[in-house]
Amino acid sequence: MIKCLVIDDEPLARSIVVEYLQQHPGIKVEQECGDGFEGIKAIQQHQPDLIFLDIQMPKINGFEMLELVEQAPGVIFTTAFDEYALKAFEANAVDYLLKPFSQQRFDAAVKKWLEKRSINAPGTNAENLSEVPAKQPEEQLRIVVKAANDIRIIPVKDVLYLEAYDDYVKIHTAEGCYLKKKTMSYYERVLDPKQFVRVHRSYIIPLTQLTRIEPLEKDSHVALLKSGVRVPLSRSGYSKLRNVLGI
Repeated sequence: MIKCLVIDDEPLARSIVVEYLQQHPGIKVEQECGDGFEGIKAIQQHQPDLIFLDIQMPKINGFEMLELVEQAPGVIFTTAFDEYALKAFEANAVDYLLKPFSQQRFDAAVKKWLEKRSINAPGTNAENLSEVPAKQPEEQLRIVVKAANDIRIIPVKDVLYLEAYDDYVKIHTAEGCYLKKKTMSYYERVLDPKQFVRVHRSYIIPLTQLTRIEPLEKDSHVALLKSGVRVPLSRSGYSKLRNVLGI
């Protein structure tokens, strides 16, 4: 029996998916979830093979939810907004259903997933989110992280600086540090370049945290932040910082 979840903040939308699934007796709905927080807990509990996922939801959106899932299941997005279709497929989704969708269109998406699953084809699971650029405007204003069993939403204004940490990025805040499965290049593209500057291959700093630039020997420099942290500046980073500051 194939296990699935239906994650959507609209009860009517969930009921339609459940109704359409009655034509697929080999697929069992383990749980219906009304937001991304519930969705993450349900994925951890049920370990589903497939999820039907809305994109625009309260608290955290569908893309942000998937980023917090360690073992991603197969994903068929269901949404009323077609502008996210490209990003959905960049996230390695199986299919993208634009509401309102018919039983026939729904069946085609399920068939597509079943065929991929049978041959273990790429795209069976959504495991390609780490470098997909921001999908919705709010994602440029916040960073959603998982800390133990909690999910925290960090406004970018609360970020002290970002630091490369092996295959992760360490998000430094006044409350502590959090790891995110991203790259520095991702945040360099996503964060507002007028507010955040990549000053070194391993560091991105917000200009609001910068107090001064101090010279070191041999034409090297460091940035002193309000927190007292001294961040090294590469030559290109120093030039970039001077250019943004207009000095």
